[in-house]
Amino acid sequence: MLVFWVWRIVIKARVVVFALFFGVWMPLGVIGVSRNTSVVNVGVLFTHDSVIGRSAQPAILAAMDDVNADNSVLPGTKLNLILHDTNCSGFLGTVEALRLMEDEVVAAIGPQSSNIAHFISHIINELHIPLLSFGATDPTLTTPHYPYFVRTTQNDYFQMNAIADLIDHFGWREVIAIFVDDDNARNGISALNDALAKKRVRISYKATFSPGSPTSVINDLLVSVNLMESRVYIVHVNPDTGLSIFTIAKKLEMMNSDYVWIATDWLPSILDSFETNNHDVMNHLQGVVALRHHTPDSNLKNNFASKWNTTSFNSYALYAYDSVWLAARALHTYFQEGGNVSFSNDPKLHENNGSKLQLTSLRVFNGGEQLLETIKRTKFKGVSGLVQFGDDRNLIHPAYDIMNIGGTGMRRIGYWTNYSGLSTMTPESSYSKPLNATPNGHLYTVIWPGEATAVPRGWVFPHNGKPLQIVVPNRVNYKAFVIKDKSPLGVKGYCIDVFEAAINLLPYPVPHAYILKGDDSLDYNNLVYDVSQNRYDAAVGDIMIVTNRTKYVDFTQPFMESGLVVVTVVKEKKSSPWAFLSPFTVQMWAVTAILFVFVGAVVWILEHRSNEEFRGSPRQQIITVFWFSFSTMFFSHKENTVSTLGRAAANFKG
Repeated sequence: MLVFWVWRIVIKARVVVFALFFGVWMPLGVIGVSRNTSVVNVGVLFTHDSVIGRSAQPAILAAMDDVNADNSVLPGTKLNLILHDTNCSGFLGTVEALRLMEDEVVAAIGPQSSNIAHFISHIINELHIPLLSFGATDPTLTTPHYPYFVRTTQNDYFQMNAIADLIDHFGWREVIAIFVDDDNARNGISALNDALAKKRVRISYKATFSPGSPTSVINDLLVSVNLMESRVYIVHVNPDTGLSIFTIAKKLEMMNSDYVWIATDWLPSILDSFETNNHDVMNHLQGVVALRHHTPDSNLKNNFASKWNTTSFNSYALYAYDSVWLAARALHTYFQEGGNVSFSNDPKLHENNGSKLQLTSLRVFNGGEQLLETIKRTKFKGVSGLVQFGDDRNLIHPAYDIMNIGGTGMRRIGYWTNYSGLSTMTPESSYSKPLNATPNGHLYTVIWPGEATAVPRGWVFPHNGKPLQIVVPNRVNYKAFVIKDKSPLGVKGYCIDVFEAAINLLPYPVPHAYILKGDDSLDYNNLVYDVSQNRYDAAVGDIMIVTNRTKYVDFTQPFMESGLVVVTVVKEKKSSPWAFLSPFTVQMWAVTAILFVFVGAVVWILEHRSNEEFRGSPRQQIITVFWFSFSTMFFSHKENTVSTLGRAAANFKG
């Protein structure tokens, strides 16, 4: 018995020594934390002092408290959020992301900026850290190059398609895009350009300005676009600097009924963040149409608002709140499926001689790929609506509210979904019905700038535009068509009247000037050729449409015929029952009658000897000759010819 206990003590001692030895000398490249760890770290990246950040930060902290207070999610584990300020800088955002990764986070929430998301995505790809962004809307982020980027807000690709449908709905064919010169705005406008091209609409000019530009630069930019034809402006900028555009536009008198202003979701994000709308701010925005992320009303959303005792939060706060819950639910499932929190050294990162960068402090999350797949298949109802991802890592059922700013607030004039397009029916109702049963293409009445209810034309002739150069043949012949005149037009005539009438039918003014050219020796072919070479914009006058000229220019429909004509007086005559005699003269009718009698006599001579039908009294035979001659005209004679010569004579007559 003593030997047995000694042997057990020896074995235990060896196990302890082996464990200590292994713990001291094993490579420190793998450090494991069990699935029952008491704290799990999740990083948060956003700009604290910004329109989106000021709404998102309390929502994120509230979500962390709600998760930790819910025993059904991550029981026995505390969710610890580590917040870092990116300061709206790509460089500082990257530095903060590296610092965040040193804290061995298993996931990151944010950033709100698409520019920073591009930088950070390369880091998270290397370290296998899923990134849940509640504010980066750049369409190019959902590419195979960024597999660990998951967008928990709407993709700008859908927003730009909504704007394209809106432009097409009102019938405009040219727009001007005003946007800040960064990756997010450039890629968004590129998506808008593609969406408009499908509607046969084009962006006539792209007006860009650098982030943080002074008001003088924006003023010069708006002055330049105001000199152009299009009056439909798409404004895609940052929430923190966008209001200055409308302030300057108001001073430049660009907020009247001739203009159309359409803003992306940045504008409702600002207005929704206000406790009370500022009167001066709203005065500069009258008539603006804007898009806002659609978040359906629900008890969860109402409870979320009641915790703040205010409604001054924008849609990004809702997406940020749901992002925290998404991370918590995915981690809960990840742990249930046997996952644990462990990190390993990245063989690509090593200490450089003389470098003070602690690259070895950045570790790869071993369960990153498994957690990413768990996140993508997670589905739940949050304060922003249904949280579920499609194959492209975008939220399913994208939808926007179409808002119209007027008075002291905003009113909804319709919705847009990628399922039914523009509609006055809520997206929840649209998705629950068959597509052909969903009324689309309808919006409520829009109050445009200047309190106008009529849809603006969206196009005017530019103030500095060059008038159309209309060449007119100058010759003394055919003065009724066109001739030099002392009137303001400088010319007059029938062709000028027709052209002026066509110009007046256009729904917009078209300045034009007439230019007289040539004399009696004018070559019209040369005049047409000058138009084809853009020396003149058009030609008006007595210009004949011939084949060789149509090869170079387009003619209008001819409004006057040329060629030889006969003018005669037309007298009305009463019809006569003897009108059938008019084609032939009396002599012609007499010759025809003699011919008929002659043929009838010949037939009688040939037939009366052998044909009993041509016999009888003299009176009867004379009647037969005349009747036979008349009836053969209609092949209705009753007498039959029996002789060969008689038949030939009868057929000749018929």
